[in-house]
Amino acid sequence: MLAVGGEPETGFDPVMGWGRYGNPLFQATLLRHDDDLALEGDLATSWDLSEDRLTWRITLRDDARFSDGTALTAEDVAFTFNTARDAGGLADLSVLEIARAISPFEVELYLREPRITFVSHLVSLGIVPAATYGDGYARGPVGAGPFRLVEWREGEQLVVEPNPYWHGGDIPFARVSFVFGGEETDLSLARTGAAHLVAVPPAQADMAPAGMRVLNVETVDNRGLMFPMVPDEGRATDAGHPIGNDVTADPAIRRAVNVALDREALVALALAGHGRPAYGPVDGLPWDNPEAHLPGGDADAAGAILEAAGWQDADGDGIRELGDLTAEFTIVYPASDSTRQALALGAAQQLQAIGIAAEPSGRSWDEIEAMLHSNVVVFGWGAHDPLEVYSLYHSSNAGQGWVNTGYYANTTVDAHLEAAEAAPGFEASLPHWQAAQWDGATGFGARGDAAWVWMVNLEHSYWVSDCLDTGASQVHPHGHGFPITWNLQDWRWTCE
Repeated sequence: MLAVGGEPETGFDPVMGWGRYGNPLFQATLLRHDDDLALEGDLATSWDLSEDRLTWRITLRDDARFSDGTALTAEDVAFTFNTARDAGGLADLSVLEIARAISPFEVELYLREPRITFVSHLVSLGIVPAATYGDGYARGPVGAGPFRLVEWREGEQLVVEPNPYWHGGDIPFARVSFVFGGEETDLSLARTGAAHLVAVPPAQADMAPAGMRVLNVETVDNRGLMFPMVPDEGRATDAGHPIGNDVTADPAIRRAVNVALDREALVALALAGHGRPAYGPVDGLPWDNPEAHLPGGDADAAGAILEAAGWQDADGDGIRELGDLTAEFTIVYPASDSTRQALALGAAQQLQAIGIAAEPSGRSWDEIEAMLHSNVVVFGWGAHDPLEVYSLYHSSNAGQGWVNTGYYANTTVDAHLEAAEAAPGFEASLPHWQAAQWDGATGFGARGDAAWVWMVNLEHSYWVSDCLDTGASQVHPHGHGFPITWNLQDWRWTCE
């Protein structure tokens, strides 16, 4: 029994985004990352990008079958990619012109323009059966992955069993159960021995009960404060959600917060030391630019930034003002997430020292959806590729879903991001991703527009039964989608 959270509200449909982080479990993908994040084939036996970078040619293995026993062919791959392109889900495949099966086990994917990050879709998009995909698929998935669904009682339990037609070999578990009950319930299941692997908040990581050990996994899973970037001019989304915040639209406020926050203290407070400071969205990854980072924990320097911009405490109440504006804003976080709550509280306390009144507010995700364009929000991201950087900071994504919710726009940053996507290869794209963060004059990073204040990079912490061997650990992406199960098919029970 596993208690790892991550239950998808919209079900297990990769066309709509299931599997974007981690392994899709029920579906197979064309490629996958190994434990060192190198690319290897799953359904694909070979994959080539044309010289003009507009056509991917994929050759498929001929022994893959869906969990209903039917063969997986190039027609299914083409159908999946074309359907995902048109679905408007979390996987943005708008750059795909068309996918075509050119033989039973060969498919070509034609792009509208070069897009170096398109390979991420070859890794994350699980293939669905063209013959049976339709309404209800998300709650009764059929795929060619290692497992098939037995039962899903939403909000309670998911039961899976090995897919007898899986091309990857035998799996030693007759069934695996996932339980969904919240942090306290999960901890209780571990302490009573009912659960064999439990995701635990950082503050609990070092308190594993008897019979269990602690597993801390390095991640690129970050947490940061998203700033509304535009003033409040009375605008609203089509759904009526307000857009803009006059205080956070001032770059001096955003830069001061970046300089003021003591990230080491936040790691100690909110993560019990199980993490590291974050200064950008991709710290330590090849496309990171350390020159874009600003050191934190300097209240005096932060105060000087505010003073220079005219933010002063004229009335002596400890809070700065600029004309009719007061340096105050709400920090919204999901009320169900104790780590984000601790980060919001810690950040608010630190900002008092520089004359900014930040009020933490725990809300439901439905409430956050209505507030995210006009309030500071504790968000989390982190992926194995730079596509997420494009999603968060390119102006074309402003106000689209959950990505560029602050309506960030900078034409120079857009140009750098577009140059990265059009680069002739991954290595050639790296300077452009880095320049988007800071090119010496502007960028989305803290030295430039300071569109976010990134706070911490998490470790994913688990209590694991002493009898359970989970194999090699892969650096985890963001926590949605059961990333710990990327190699579930390789786990072994070592006790009699």
